Amino acid sequence: MKKYAAFTVLVVLIAGGAALLQPRAAKADATPRVIEVHAKRFGFTPDQIQVKKGETVKIHLISDDVTHGFFSKPLKLDEVVSPDAPVDIAVTATETGKYTIICDHFCGAGHGNMGMSIVVEE
Repeated sequence: MKKYAAFTVLVVLIAGGAALLQPRAAKADATPRVIEVHAKRFGFTPDQIQVKKGETVKIHLISDDVTHGFFSKPLKLDEVVSPDAPVDIAVTATETGKYTIICDHFCGAGHGNMGMSIVVEE
């Protein structure tokens, strides 16, 4: 019985060592790219950002004047940013395309035209 126990330990050690020798894939999105976006009546700056499909980015959203919304149903984004509290938003788009972001928090007369886009490329 001891012979089998020693053999089992040896197999486990060899298997574990082999796993250590396997090349490791680079960590995807270990430190996401940070994109600073400013919201100000009645637009976002920049008004378009480009990301790669599957890339995780962190949007650092800052309001330069009043409270604004940052909404996109397809990207499952629904944030509110006030002038005194920037917001960090992690975004990972899984499908290519152009996604519209709107301000969904009334911020004045030109509110209806306040938007930007996120373009997701291969």
